[in-house]
Parts: sequence; C-alpha cells; structure tokens
Amino acid sequence: MGTRAQLHNILLAICDNVYYQTPEGYKMNYPCIRYDRTERATAHANNNPYAITKGYTVMTITSDADDTISDQVALLSSCEFKTGYKRNNLYHDVFNIYY
Repeated sequence: MGTRAQLHNILLAICDNVYYQTPEGYKMNYPCIRYDRTERATAHANNNPYAITKGYTVMTITSDADDTISDQVALLSSCEFKTGYKRNNLYHDVFNIYY
C-alpha cells in the first residue's frame, strides 16, 4: 500500500481543502475532506508479520447535498461507506479507507 502523503495527494485531487487530524475548534473551509488514521491491519505468515495496511476514517463535509466529492471518494480503492448525516446545515459522509 501507499504512504499517507500519497493518500493526501489523492484526496487533494478530489477537493482543494483537505485536513489531516484536524484539532477541535480548527476553522475548516468547505467543501472539504477531513481524515484521521484510525487503525492498522497486520498480515502474518509463519507467525511473522509481513505486511501492514493503515486504515483511515475519511469524512467529506459540504453544504451542498448534491456535491460529488463523496461520490469521488467512494470510488477510491479499498474504500467503504460507513454513515452519513447532516449537522449545522453541513452534510457529512464517513468512509473507511485502507491505504
């Protein structure tokens, strides 16, 4: 799999505003993609680790319910949609991506 910097560049190709592990209260510009590393999967063979895949929670946030940012993220390899919700007149779609 790739590096976090490579994933960041892929997300920047989808949206101009991409934030990694944004602290609470940080003012983001919308529409945006916010992502955090959330897990790590290790593959084993003969009781030894041989591959590590990092998991990220990726959230698209937009004021336009018909924005295509979420659709573009959903098409990424190893991506799965988890949930979507509306809060403060902003639409949030949450995905898990293993990269």
